[in-house]
Parts: sequence; structure tokens; C-alpha cells
Amino acid sequence: MTVTLESRPDRGSVASDFGPLARRVREAGLLERRRGYYAWAIGANLAATAGAWAAVGWLGGSWWVLVMTLPLAVLSARTGFLGHDAGHRQIAASHRVNRWLGYLLGNLMLGMGYGWWNDKHNRHHANPNHVEKDPDVGEGVLVWTREQAAKRHSGLAGWMARRQAWLFFPLLLLEGLNLQVNSALDLRRLPVRDRVLEGALLAAHAVGYVALAFTLLSPGKAVALMLLHQALFGVHLGSAFAPNHKGMAMPGPGERWDHLRRQVLTSRNVRGGAVNDYLLGGLNYQVEHHLFPSVARPNLRRLQLLVREHCERVGLPYVETGLLDSYGQALRHMHDVGEPLRS
Repeated sequence: MTVTLESRPDRGSVASDFGPLARRVREAGLLERRRGYYAWAIGANLAATAGAWAAVGWLGGSWWVLVMTLPLAVLSARTGFLGHDAGHRQIAASHRVNRWLGYLLGNLMLGMGYGWWNDKHNRHHANPNHVEKDPDVGEGVLVWTREQAAKRHSGLAGWMARRQAWLFFPLLLLEGLNLQVNSALDLRRLPVRDRVLEGALLAAHAVGYVALAFTLLSPGKAVALMLLHQALFGVHLGSAFAPNHKGMAMPGPGERWDHLRRQVLTSRNVRGGAVNDYLLGGLNYQVEHHLFPSVARPNLRRLQLLVREHCERVGLPYVETGLLDSYGQALRHMHDVGEPLRS
């Protein structure tokens, strides 16, 4: 999707576009916290996670225990989504409470550093799909623009860039491990106090996770369960984030878009009912989440009505598609980026 400067209103009208929407959202009460929902969601997820591990112990004498890696991966992703909401201060009014929820849900339960994730994710929200400012489209294992791809002529990097659309989902098998490794490496960046706290919680997760698996299972089954659990968790979490921005507008160097256009034009919603809401952790309302990141997840469905209506009023494209089509658009973008290398 491309957006031209000529298609946008003049700067005066641009500056006033977001204000009326923000007022309507505030008047509708959609900025209010939903503490009851989150108390239930966190409690239910903790109980379900404990139940899943109890089932692991019960099935531990058989290789059928590996079936439990699927619910464990789904519940781990739920934990990640709740940590994401805490990072955006959706759960509590207090920054301190949200931060501690992030530590407990992220560092302790997942081995994923709250400080690393929050820093990276906030930079993404500030400038989504901006090659120079959004870490999610910076150069890494994959490339997101033809300019990035042009630097990879040969070797393993070039081979991967040519085939990255085919490699995307297989690479997600490593995403769970990638999140944990990056969290540990990022500790060096943190102030000493945060480094000690987050490092201790990450270590507690690692020791507790391994000890629990080896206590409930024989060594071979424990290793197999941990590897499969982390692989499925990475695929699930990565699949929830993948449809949101890939293949959407990418601001060029020097381009400055107002908040409304910066968030709407770079984001894609995924339509669907309660199943998608659950499996994608509310990220299927990506447009609304980017415009109002502190809005509690259960309010996003109501918020969508106001945002869609407002975009229509100001003549702004509002993109929403099905889940499979969203993956198709993202993969086609990755395939197109690698086209010059294949030629």
C-alpha cells in the first residue's frame, strides 16, 4: 500500500483531524480502566497455566505429554498479551503497578524482559513502519525494503532474503528463544537497579522452568517438552503480531505524518469475532490500539466503531481484512522485497 503526499489534506486540516475523535472517545468512557476484566483475565490465566502443568505431571509417563505443549503455548501467549497491556498502562492507573505486573508476567513467567520489550515496543508505536525509527522494520534476519535487500547480494543473508516469505513462519519457531536471548543481552543497557531486578527475575524463570520440567518428566521428555513448547509459543506470538503492519504504508526518510495518519495508514485490522479476539490478544484491532494505546483491550471493539466512522468522515483509508488474507498481504510484501535478488 502506498500513500502519496498529494492525497493528504493541507497541514491545517491535518492538525485538527485527531482532536474530535479523541474527544468522542473520552466522552464515550472508553479511556476508563477495566480492572475487573483484568483481574479475571490474569487470575484465569494463572489458574489455567497451573492446571496445564498439573496435566503435564499426570501424563508424564507417556510421550502423549507432548500434546500439552499446545495449551501451554497458547497460555504463554496469553501471558505475553497481558504483559503487553501492562506495558501500555491499560490495566492500572498507577505506572508502578503496571510496571510490576510487567515484571511478573514478562520476566518471571515468560523469561521476557519487561524493560527490553517496553523500550522496543514504544519506539515502534511512536513511528510504526518507519525504516529509520521503527525497530520492527530495521535490518535483521529479514529485510523489509528493497534498499535493505540490495545490501544482501550473496552468502546466507542473500539466500534468506530471496526466500524470506517462505522462511517467515519456520523462523517463528525460534522466536520464543529470540525474545529471551534479547532480553538477557539488553540487561547491559539498564541502570544497575533495574538490571539486578530484571536479571534476578529472568534467572528465577529459567531455573524454575527447567526445574519444573525435570521434576515432572524424565530428562528426554523434559527437553522435548521445553523445545516444543517454546517453538509453538514463538509461532503463536509471532503470528499474532505479523498481520498488523507488514505490507502497509512505510513513511520515507524526512516524511512527517500527523498522529492520525501515522497510525492508521501503517496499520491493518483483522476482522473476526471472539475467537480472533482471544487468539490475537486484541491486536486484531491494530488501528485502534495504535491510535489509543492505553485503551483497555475489552474496549477496543466499541472503539472500532468510532474510529472507522471518523476515518470515513475525513477521507482516510481504513484497512481491515480476514486473518488469512492479512498473512497473504504480509508474505507478498516480503516476497516482493526480495524480487530484485531473485532476478
